[in-house]
Amino acid sequence: MHGWCLIMIKKDNFGEIAAKKLCVGDIVEWSKWNSERGDWDMYYGIITSVKNEIKSNRMVSISKVLPLHDSHNEIEFFTLSLRLVSANQRENIINEINN
Repeated sequence: MHGWCLIMIKKDNFGEIAAKKLCVGDIVEWSKWNSERGDWDMYYGIITSVKNEIKSNRMVSISKVLPLHDSHNEIEFFTLSLRLVSANQRENIINEINN
């Protein structure tokens, strides 16, 4: 259109808002469909890293999680698919070290 100027506005990466609420050491949960039972299975793990990566030509937030049921293999998730169960108590750890 004549007279209009298009401006690109910086938006958060896919899942970045959810990533701001999660930190390394947090306990999270995710679900996986169990077709044999016809219900969702819940899994739990500890976040080992949160970073932005390019997937399918789009910047997305990816979290690596160490599952509690299989502590030998990290799993990658879109950060948006994880739910916080228990936040890492960073403030308490810092206070205990300083005291």
